Amino acid sequence: MDSRDVVKKRSLELLAKAGIVITETEKQQLEVADFGLGQIMITGLQIITYINTDRYCAKELMLLPGQTCPEHRHPQRGTVDGKQETFRCRWGTVYLNVEGPKTEARVSQPPIGDEAYYTVFHEIVLHTGDQYTIDSNTLHWFQAGPEGAVVSEFSSTSDDASDVFTDARIQRLPSDPQ
Repeated sequence: MDSRDVVKKRSLELLAKAGIVITETEKQQLEVADFGLGQIMITGLQIITYINTDRYCAKELMLLPGQTCPEHRHPQRGTVDGKQETFRCRWGTVYLNVEGPKTEARVSQPPIGDEAYYTVFHEIVLHTGDQYTIDSNTLHWFQAGPEGAVVSEFSSTSDDASDVFTDARIQRLPSDPQ
């Protein structure tokens, strides 16, 4: 079993722990995003997109223990506002870092060796049932707690190609569904 298969299996186990039921088709379409860094267990995100239209989007985000989604923002695209998103933690703990005063005693830390690519450190801790809304064009990154996390994302239209990452090495290309 290759690493992507292991990540998919573990992500499906997280969904089961959260009590979230998905279809066989959604299981097959589960996206494993390693952001082109090849360190999926450290920097990555697993995604199931339920719907993404020109008006709204709904996704499940699965993070393995300690896994980090790198710092980015959703800028305005022409006359269209950037994505505004609400994260609702369904299971586990997620540490969301956004623009604002630095949290001195924060738990989340950038991946070792990648510290230069993380610039916002106002930590919002989301436990099961907690939610937080991120305004468009706001720098943010997030990291799972030691047990992993499942987060439901409700947002305006998602256009991954327009996301701007602090780390220029990032490639936001989805893996092929298996």
